[in-house]
Amino acid sequence: MQIILHLGAHCTDEDRLLRGLLRNVGEFRKEGVAIPGPGRYRRLLSEAVHELGARDPGADAREVLLDTMLDDDPDTVRRLVLSHENLLSVPKLILSGGTLYRKLEDRLDAMHRLFPGDEIEVFVGMRDFASFLPAAWRASPQDSFEVFLHGLDPMQLRWSDSIARIAAKGPVTCWCNEDTPLIWGSIMREMAGVAPDRKITGSFDMLSEIINPEGMRRFRAFLKENPSVNEAQKRRVMAAFFDKYALEEAVEEELDLPGWDAAYIDMLTELYDDDVRQIAGMAGVTLLVP
Repeated sequence: MQIILHLGAHCTDEDRLLRGLLRNVGEFRKEGVAIPGPGRYRRLLSEAVHELGARDPGADAREVLLDTMLDDDPDTVRRLVLSHENLLSVPKLILSGGTLYRKLEDRLDAMHRLFPGDEIEVFVGMRDFASFLPAAWRASPQDSFEVFLHGLDPMQLRWSDSIARIAAKGPVTCWCNEDTPLIWGSIMREMAGVAPDRKITGSFDMLSEIINPEGMRRFRAFLKENPSVNEAQKRRVMAAFFDKYALEEAVEEELDLPGWDAAYIDMLTELYDDDVRQIAGMAGVTLLVP
């Protein structure tokens, strides 16, 4: 079985990706793709991984987990899609121990022991640390941003370090959260393992959140009038409509942290862009781009 493990990151899609996949669950099921609701597995997986530690699971652990997650016979499922941003860490501990997602290796090792013989592929969205860190801090119960950072210098953080650690355990597909409105449908198709030109419900949901209704109406009219455009062409058209009809309040973020002036934020973003270019060339990594 192929197991697709979407691990966030925190403060990227807020479960919208999973909700989008669930809208297509009936059609995907016909192709052997199972997408259980999060209530079927999140607590279960967290407890199983935590209790397992470095030990080997019981001989029937995989069977018990699958029976709980799935309505169908596991033998009829070729691909199981799971989404669990807290499997690696809760928000307040994202930077604990001075490392981004410190327990990443332990948690992935546990998943491989729980599902021996299955192919586990990790999917993860990245986000500019200039906005990721403030958002993750706000999602945590920490009152102090300095306490949340655990002594780390934001300028030293790199997604490539975490992606390399994931890739050492198996294949990983990643993307930039800033690009998601333009590649939303592609992310869902990649996770479900269906054809890149497959029609799915909700592939433009994210775009509709960042452009005004008039722009969305014109975009859908364009698609209706040009049914033969491919995915690459659609992305270029989406980018053009975004440039013309973007909702400023939906794409602009206010960052108000001590010492974080415009120059500091620009430097964090520049480092992030450089890091993403490095990730694009990493072995075992697929970077989805517009």
